[in-house]
Amino acid sequence: MSIAARLEELGIELPAVAAPVAAYVPAVVHNGLVYTSGQLPFIEGALPATGKVGAEVDADAAKGYARTCALNALAAAADAAGGVDRIAGVLRVGGFVASDPAFTGHPGVINGASEVLGEIFGDAGKHARAAVGVAVLPLDTPVEVEVTFILA
Repeated sequence: MSIAARLEELGIELPAVAAPVAAYVPAVVHNGLVYTSGQLPFIEGALPATGKVGAEVDADAAKGYARTCALNALAAAADAAGGVDRIAGVLRVGGFVASDPAFTGHPGVINGASEVLGEIFGDAGKHARAAVGVAVLPLDTPVEVEVTFILA
């Protein structure tokens, strides 16, 4: 099954590629891989929330934002690669969670990204990953995700 067909089966419509907020491009193709820049959970050009996970933002909401980040990353990768069906799988996910110092559930938050990529790509969605807590992220977003995809 093609990735486009799988997205349709799951009822997932990829968003428009988010415009960069600084001096970079959303994704770069190199040697059979697509590297995405860190993606924020933009929905129609706006952040759904700001603040720290474990304080102003709860972990379940942040997990949903990580999912949105992963879909934004797939949209950027598909755009750079010439279409979503040129993406064959996922190599690595890097997740960043702006969190209250007492919050330790970073892996659960970034599962939002990992789980949706697994739903889309199946076994080809299994990946290496980092889930890192940070003091602050761009635009005070609670979550940022970068993904390295494998080209078909």
